[in-house]
Amino acid sequence: MNYLNDLEQLIKINSYTKNKQGVDEVSKLMSTWLEELNFSTIIYERENIGNHILFKSTKTTGTKILLLGHNDTVFPPNTYEGFSKDDRWIYGPGVCDMKGGNIVALESLRNLFNQNGKIENIDFLLVSDEETGSDDSKLLTSELAKDYDLCFVFEAAGANLEVVTARKGVGTFKINITGIAAHAGNHYDKGSDANLEASYKLQELIKLTNLKLGTTVNVGKINGGIGANTISPTCELLLEIRYTTTDEKNRVLEALKTITNTAYVKGTTSILSGDIQRDVMEENKKQLELIKEIEKIAETKIFTEKRGGVSDANIVSSCGVTTLDGFGPFGDGDHTIKERALITSFEQRIQLMTKILNHYQI
Repeated sequence: MNYLNDLEQLIKINSYTKNKQGVDEVSKLMSTWLEELNFSTIIYERENIGNHILFKSTKTTGTKILLLGHNDTVFPPNTYEGFSKDDRWIYGPGVCDMKGGNIVALESLRNLFNQNGKIENIDFLLVSDEETGSDDSKLLTSELAKDYDLCFVFEAAGANLEVVTARKGVGTFKINITGIAAHAGNHYDKGSDANLEASYKLQELIKLTNLKLGTTVNVGKINGGIGANTISPTCELLLEIRYTTTDEKNRVLEALKTITNTAYVKGTTSILSGDIQRDVMEENKKQLELIKEIEKIAETKIFTEKRGGVSDANIVSSCGVTTLDGFGPFGDGDHTIKERALITSFEQRIQLMTKILNHYQI
């Protein structure tokens, strides 16, 4: 399993999203390995974050496939670094999220090249800002997605090696409230309390949550006021929405506008800002048909799961591309200093992806 030595090299490079030098160093290593397989490299240079990078193969008639991963991790320098392993697990930043997944894709492509002497109709996109919401890369990913029929994403597998067919959509918003300041002792009735307005809006926002449908609205931060003796002239609500269907997204977005534009406290005005970061990835018929095909190709049962967390699979799926996620190794502790990946799951995932990709080369 020489690919674990490659994984060790990647993990020992700090590639925190804001560490452009480290992210680009990871990209250069991946470029070296993939160019050995005759991929051509397109670099989308960025000034303040790591470059996004697309590896392209020769195109012929047939199904066009995009492999998708990211080179960044959530760990700033000196917070969680190093590589270690025991008989069952590998430990290190990004080992399952998702340098380990990138290695699964790389090793599968190596197998494909060794078996066929060439690779056709398969491209591999690695972005640099997934862990901060893909705010920069999502436009690029959306633009590239239209060129493909299928997309396989290499976030971590489930505990039973499930692949992911659905992910919630997510959006982050702010409501900025303006009131009228007044002395709380002398001119209480002259003020319009922005904090009080925020409290009414908070209650209406929370009512939008529907756990049965998987919809949540969370006001995670409130900031307002000047001091105890002043009627608050301003207040800001920072909130996140998550949803499992397009209908629920539309319901919540419309309600956000209504709540923002309703003045529960006379004299206050409010402005809504923010956007959907990644739209919902809904399970669909084409995915399920693809899974049945994969089961025949691999001669094994493929288990599936739906996740509340988001990934770049949301972006490609929302462009109409048949997308499956969770083709990386199984791991846990991601985004913590206990991140690890199960060694045996690497081999399973590599064998599975090799069979899938080889099927489309014939």
